[in-house]
Amino acid sequence: MQTKRYSMMSEHELRIEISQLNDKAKKAEQLGMVNEFAVLERKIHMAKAYLLDPNQFIKGEMYEIEGDPGVKFHIHYMNGIFAWGIRDNGQNTEEGIPISLLKKQEA
Repeated sequence: MQTKRYSMMSEHELRIEISQLNDKAKKAEQLGMVNEFAVLERKIHMAKAYLLDPNQFIKGEMYEIEGDPGVKFHIHYMNGIFAWGIRDNGQNTEEGIPISLLKKQEA
């Protein structure tokens, strides 16, 4: 069965998909299926990213990264639902992160 791309889904369809993925992820976690849980978690973040407005994420600004406490992400540029930049953890490796993982820094 061919599934619809997240980019083609309506907000309602995305919310249903996220709910179903959350249920599957909980079950995978309960069963100790670590790899399956990780894959489902990534899918959830991708679907959530399509519910956000990429224009709200500003080139040159720093954001906190969900699930990586204390590490900040500096956006170099945006490409769709991905913010490209570097973490402030000293590695200086450019990477793309779904915008659903980024949070505005607390003032």
